[in-house]
Amino acid sequence: MKKFIYSLNTVLLLTLVSVSSCKKDFKELNTNPNTSDHALPQALLAPAIANVVEANMSRSQRVTNELMQVTVNMGDSDGKIFRYDIVKSEADYLWNNWYLQLANFKDVYEGGVATNSPAYQGIALICQAWVFSMLTDTYGDIPYFNALKAKDENLFTPAFDKQQAIYTDLFAKLENANKLLATAANVTGTSDPIFGGNVANWRKFGNSLYLRLLLRVSAKTEMNATAKIKEIVDTNSTGYPIMASNDDSAILKWSGTAPYVSPFATWRPADWYTPRLASFFVDNLNAWSDPRIGKWATQFDGEYAGVPSGYAIGQAPQGKSTLTTPLQKEPLLGNIMNYAELQFILAEAAAKGWITNKPAQTYYETGVTSAISMWGYALPANYLNFDLVKWNESYDLDKKMELIHKQKYYALFFTDLESWFEYRRTGHPVLPKGAGLENGGIMPARLNYPVYLQSTNGQNYNAAVATQGPDVISTQVWWQKQ
Repeated sequence: MKKFIYSLNTVLLLTLVSVSSCKKDFKELNTNPNTSDHALPQALLAPAIANVVEANMSRSQRVTNELMQVTVNMGDSDGKIFRYDIVKSEADYLWNNWYLQLANFKDVYEGGVATNSPAYQGIALICQAWVFSMLTDTYGDIPYFNALKAKDENLFTPAFDKQQAIYTDLFAKLENANKLLATAANVTGTSDPIFGGNVANWRKFGNSLYLRLLLRVSAKTEMNATAKIKEIVDTNSTGYPIMASNDDSAILKWSGTAPYVSPFATWRPADWYTPRLASFFVDNLNAWSDPRIGKWATQFDGEYAGVPSGYAIGQAPQGKSTLTTPLQKEPLLGNIMNYAELQFILAEAAAKGWITNKPAQTYYETGVTSAISMWGYALPANYLNFDLVKWNESYDLDKKMELIHKQKYYALFFTDLESWFEYRRTGHPVLPKGAGLENGGIMPARLNYPVYLQSTNGQNYNAAVATQGPDVISTQVWWQKQ
């Protein structure tokens, strides 16, 4: 089995080399050596998507869940993320994995051009926007425009680009993808582990992702994001189709059959349930009588109970409920973006008066219902009329935001770093502050850059730090700064 893939050399920044390799269980690349000297896009797309989702799930379990009080990896040693104590080496994993797969998505795009396939071009652009957005939202300014030119142009030390310029180009990519996919034919089903080759669904995902990213930078008036949100939703909705139901959600649903086996499936159960569930995560589900708690949490002494996050060193509480072991094989943990998240995006936009297609309450209630039904449950009777859930138009904007984002928090369960990104943007949902928190008790605003960049790309690293601010977790990225 032969395939061109890229590996990231962590000794030299983004030194990408083409190698011939065997990717176990993925389809053999069929190329005619007399007619093609590049990897075909249908061979690269599926493994690239799967590898990104695997990396996202890994750090959702390790980083997002700890920062956002889903779990508490109890103990008093250094590097306890639930206390906002993040060791510098934490930065390497996502940086390396995401850039590695971006090189493959670049090849998917170029293969789409070479084979005259607008569909693969559009899909590749969406995947690039997805991964690059996570990179810049995690680290801030990053190598972008020249990041993937090591192989073709011997550019091994790219400059770091400003986040505003990156977002502007991400939007351009998504605009182009929407146009390319409008008339494109479906692609090979086996090459697409998310939508089985359905280009219409990819287009809906791309435009829904567009709304996610527009909302992310909506406080920056120079981006004119609110006007674009209104165009997509109100004035030109036919030109920008978006997800219309749970069936349109972008989820790599782990089948349990190689190569689509959840990365958590091979974990020892003891490693999986070592982190205990946090009180914030459990208490809301209990208060709402939310049926999802039965799939997500174990019982402790006959009840669902969590532990307070951020507790002080030497004051460990008793560990209680944990994540259930069936989640290790759960197909839905491969979530990229679901319909419920989109509805909460629209609810916020409507609550702020940016769109008028439907009332904010309609979007909010559709989001709540869809988030629960996605997990196989019917909405409990009177759930939407419960005081802690019920929409009240008389609430001020801050209280409406808390309603939306508390429900959105659960819709984003195991979705890369999204709930952390959204908390940094909005301050919602309001999280309790434990006495043991470091970083001044303030939620980390980013991860530091990988330490090796200081030696492998020092000049550009130093320039980025001089522009953005100190390379520490408290330095805000552009879209957070007032």
